Amino acid sequence: METILIDGFIAFTLAIVLLFLGKGLTMRLEFLRRYSIPEPVIGGFVGMILVALAYFTLDLKVVYDLEVRDWLLLYFFSAIGLRADIRTLLSGGKPLLILLILSCSYIVLQNLVGMGVASAFGMNLKTGLMVGSISLIGGVGTALAWAPTFVEKLGISNALEIGVAANTVGLISAAVIGGPIARYLIKKHRLSSGEHEPLDIGVEHKNLHVHVDYYGVLWAWLWLNIAIILGYLLDLEFEQLGLQLPMFVSCLLAGILICNLGNLVVKKEELWPGEKIGLALISDISLGVFITMALMGLQIWELQDMLGFIAVALALQIVLSIGFTILLVFRLMGRDYEASVISAGFGGITLGSTATAIVNMTAVSKQYGPAHRAFVVVPLVAGFFIDLVNALIVNLFVAL
Repeated sequence: METILIDGFIAFTLAIVLLFLGKGLTMRLEFLRRYSIPEPVIGGFVGMILVALAYFTLDLKVVYDLEVRDWLLLYFFSAIGLRADIRTLLSGGKPLLILLILSCSYIVLQNLVGMGVASAFGMNLKTGLMVGSISLIGGVGTALAWAPTFVEKLGISNALEIGVAANTVGLISAAVIGGPIARYLIKKHRLSSGEHEPLDIGVEHKNLHVHVDYYGVLWAWLWLNIAIILGYLLDLEFEQLGLQLPMFVSCLLAGILICNLGNLVVKKEELWPGEKIGLALISDISLGVFITMALMGLQIWELQDMLGFIAVALALQIVLSIGFTILLVFRLMGRDYEASVISAGFGGITLGSTATAIVNMTAVSKQYGPAHRAFVVVPLVAGFFIDLVNALIVNLFVAL
């Protein structure tokens, strides 16, 4: 087996090409728009299949250097923060608390399902945590962090492989179910956005040709870089306090601080009116390339040795996610258009990642219109609170 390492710059360029492909297919195939399948998911999936074909037919293992991917996530979350007006945050206080409680409850259910499947397969019960909230809500980073504990203290030698495999299937599933869930809810309850402001991320499918102001984009880019610098400084402070948070959370908080402190002095629109569309476009491109790179770098052949266990566990987790979202999340979040967009993101929270949640919501809003509160509530819950709660709950299950 020959291994080829693709340089980071080339991998980044290839991701742009695949994102173009995903956007082109979305524009040409109506059913992709109808079910709000995210454009980067389409391009990334094509890239993943090509890598798999090279592995199985040419005996060639393609590995990408994906370091640039993490920087794109920082730009994206900084942009979310820079659009998060404190008035929207305050109005979203109750939905924020409700979504957090729902997410905490779901973590417990998800782990119980995983442990039940592990028991059915005659495995150590705690193996099920690796197909539960560790790898699905927590993501591959959490799986990597917990794997040594499972190997050394619990004697589960293949814990890391199971966690990575579950995260791979979960990530793909999360990116596919969000749009159809939102469409079902929107059509069934005849919901509409009711807003005519620009989207938080990207532009609507029906309004692709927007006016872009040169200085508006440049102004947006400057504030994004300032937010990332401040986010880095906040991250250092959090480390000093003993808090281990993802860097993108610090950038999100930095963006919120800049946005609202700036609003006390002067409205940013008065400094340069085109900044909103600049932020929307830069964040859309950053998120799109990030998701494309995340998917095209997946190595699906790693699923072979545990296909049965992973297939059963993830099938049940997907059913749980869909049922929980439609029956509880949508209803308790208000049964309105904002709730349907949040529901699209909930699959990303429960099966994939914060970025997957946002890309699902972006695809829906491009099709049906803005949902500003959703783009504040979901990132705060998924990117900040839920990681802390997940760590506490997993510790309790491991200690049983």
